[in-house]
Amino acid sequence: MAAERDMDAFTTEQMQKRQILDSLRWWGSVMENMIWFLIMVPCSMLFTGIGIYAWRRKKPMWFWSGSSVGENEISDIPAYNRANGIMWIIYSLVFWASVVLGFWSIASAGILLTVGCLGGIPFLIITYNRIYRKYKR
Repeated sequence: MAAERDMDAFTTEQMQKRQILDSLRWWGSVMENMIWFLIMVPCSMLFTGIGIYAWRRKKPMWFWSGSSVGENEISDIPAYNRANGIMWIIYSLVFWASVVLGFWSIASAGILLTVGCLGGIPFLIITYNRIYRKYKR
């Protein structure tokens, strides 16, 4: 009888510890998702913002750091800037998708972000060169 009572107490104590550990794991997961969200949303907004800025810009939008595109180089500036804006907004979709995916699986979101960024950089370069050639005078 005393052994049964000790066994019940041990089991109850073990269950309480397990509940505490489960709650800590849950909070860890919540914090991980919040950190992912707090980092990725501003990054996503940055690339979307670049797209909106390029789209609304009156002078030709540049792509390469340290260089500028003169107004006399581009035949249709609004269309050129619109194409640049669309390019950046499409690139930002990878970031937004990884934000959403991060709520279910941080690992999958990280993989999507890595593949999207590594594939997106050549996409940006190739697309910009096509845009520039299309609208070049």
